[in-house]
Amino acid sequence: MGKGLPKRSEDYSSWYNELVKRADLAENSAVRGCMVIKPYGYSIWEKMQATLDKMFKETGHTNAYFPLFIPKSYMSREAAHVEGFAKECAVVTHYRLKNDEHGKGIIVDPEAKLEEELIIRPTSETVIWNTYKNWIQSYRDLPLLLNQWANVVRWEMRTRLFLRTAEFLWQEGHTAHETQEEAIEETLKILDIYGEFAEKHMAIPVMKGVKTESERFAGAIDTYCIEALMQDGKALQAGTTHFLGQNFAKAFDVKFATKEGGLDYVWGTSWGVSTRLMGALIMAHSDDNGLILPPNLAPIQVVIVPIYKTEEQHNEIAEKANMIKSQLSEKGFSVHFDNRDTHKPGWKFAEYELKGVPVRVAIGPKDLENNTVEIARRDTGEKAFINMDSIINHIETLMPAIHDNIYNKALEFRKENTRTADTYDEFKEILDQKGGFVWAHWDGTAETEAIIKDETKATIRLIPVGNNTEEGRCIYSGRPSKQRVVFAKAY
Repeated sequence: MGKGLPKRSEDYSSWYNELVKRADLAENSAVRGCMVIKPYGYSIWEKMQATLDKMFKETGHTNAYFPLFIPKSYMSREAAHVEGFAKECAVVTHYRLKNDEHGKGIIVDPEAKLEEELIIRPTSETVIWNTYKNWIQSYRDLPLLLNQWANVVRWEMRTRLFLRTAEFLWQEGHTAHETQEEAIEETLKILDIYGEFAEKHMAIPVMKGVKTESERFAGAIDTYCIEALMQDGKALQAGTTHFLGQNFAKAFDVKFATKEGGLDYVWGTSWGVSTRLMGALIMAHSDDNGLILPPNLAPIQVVIVPIYKTEEQHNEIAEKANMIKSQLSEKGFSVHFDNRDTHKPGWKFAEYELKGVPVRVAIGPKDLENNTVEIARRDTGEKAFINMDSIINHIETLMPAIHDNIYNKALEFRKENTRTADTYDEFKEILDQKGGFVWAHWDGTAETEAIIKDETKATIRLIPVGNNTEEGRCIYSGRPSKQRVVFAKAY
């Protein structure tokens, strides 16, 4: 199978774009800026969705669904929120089409103008908090822990599959609480869930921290994030959680009767991850031969490829292959027996290498004679002949080993590409020549942050939380600083 992938070292962007398409993950659609997620790619997203959904429900959250359309007036109620999203909003102004009188096709009926324009949701805080006003009257109605799986639209001029598209899929959690402490606890709890998912299922090590004011979600008091490092040395924000304080409750007049008999505004949070995680998965692990998928998220965990010359050999091998498939399936593995006679084994090997299938099992006539199979690992390329009687136990052991190897490789890469800078010249040299995460002192001002971003294209990815004090001086202004923050160029 001719993959024809560019090399990462020569053109990382082209490598990524071609891999997404050639591995059958997604493609550009006829609608500018929007993508078609193909079945193989959507299968990965479904596994992500199922795992996260289970994690949310285990912590008391339930799913709901809210409208795609948001009245324009809702967006204006929280000033920071509307300012943050105004330039990305797609707006519905009319509700009907009609045939052109001059025979030039379909036109918008000018008589069908909406009394109030509708915003196609860029995020759902406004429509959800307007609904919460009807649901919350007393402290007995709290906490309200909801999540929705949905699509959103944020109009993008420069798009890239999975990483930045006008429409994308995500989950967005929206919770309401009695106290500030409960809301902050919820925000950090979800941050831990995102971190656990990234590391235990995506095999991606992440840093956790809080965003600066200029990088904060529009309408939030604090935004927390998980940040991952991609193989080209750029950071990718993989998930965010937001402590909203009482901002949206005040904007939509959501009050509750307290235990003491008074009235107070509800405390809120929101949080989300999107199909951007697909981009992270690709860029954190894959190589010049194609995808490398962690076993927990691979649509096909084991592929069985028969090697034969005669129909008799095929029938004998197929019988053994189906037996192995059945045994592995009973253990919970997703297994595919590729019994197509339209492609040669070598072509199939290349196809499943490109698609990142963690384990390949090959069975030929000699394997039947020797009661063995050949097992190949996608992550290392290592091959071994295993006795057929041991194949189930071997693969059960192999899967977590593959995950750990992929994770440790990504962790080692992050360690090698995380550096400290004490001067602005040193900081710029690291970014220009090496990239990666850079720990550096910052004076805490938005002015300095903006200048550094403008001059170097690097942003503050996070401020570490907890006891991370370290006296020093800002790399740009020279002003005193009590801790280092993490800078990087990012997607």
